[in-house]
Amino acid sequence: MKYIQVYPSQISQAMSDSASYILVLAAANPQKEVPILIGESEAQAIIMAVEGQQAKRPLTHNLFCNIMEEYMLKLQRVTIDRFEEGIFYSTLHISDGFNEKHIDSRTSDAVVLALLQRADILMSDSVFGETCMEPGALIANLPQGDRNGTGKSIEALEALLRECEMNEDYERAQEIMNQIKALKGND
Repeated sequence: MKYIQVYPSQISQAMSDSASYILVLAAANPQKEVPILIGESEAQAIIMAVEGQQAKRPLTHNLFCNIMEEYMLKLQRVTIDRFEEGIFYSTLHISDGFNEKHIDSRTSDAVVLALLQRADILMSDSVFGETCMEPGALIANLPQGDRNGTGKSIEALEALLRECEMNEDYERAQEIMNQIKALKGND
């Protein structure tokens, strides 16, 4: 099976559910994105791992890493192998130096562990081809019901805009500003 290396490029709150987040995994070549719906605690864990933040006490993912370290295990890589009925299926590839074991994992947990262990995140070519989008396409393809009337999509876009500005991604920020203007009716 062929794999493409992906990396977390952004996390934003899902518009339909305040307890859900969208993790966007991106590939550098070709420049495409794969959105994955994840929970709030996993989103926080990913943000903390990306930013190098430490909790006062070990969180679940940190505990798992501590156990692996204690038993001299290493996370070699994470693979995202399947996409069925809207669910991504991932595998942790863990080695003791002699043997490699494959452990089924939720994709959100696998991404956190990969970030903490500095392991590659690989997505199968077929899953990537089935689920990838052009950058920004997720927002551009929102259903009309989410765009009008509730105000939630504008709030989410504004949050995404702030995130882009903080990351100095001004090209993407301009694209999002144009979408906000369109949703507001060019006020």
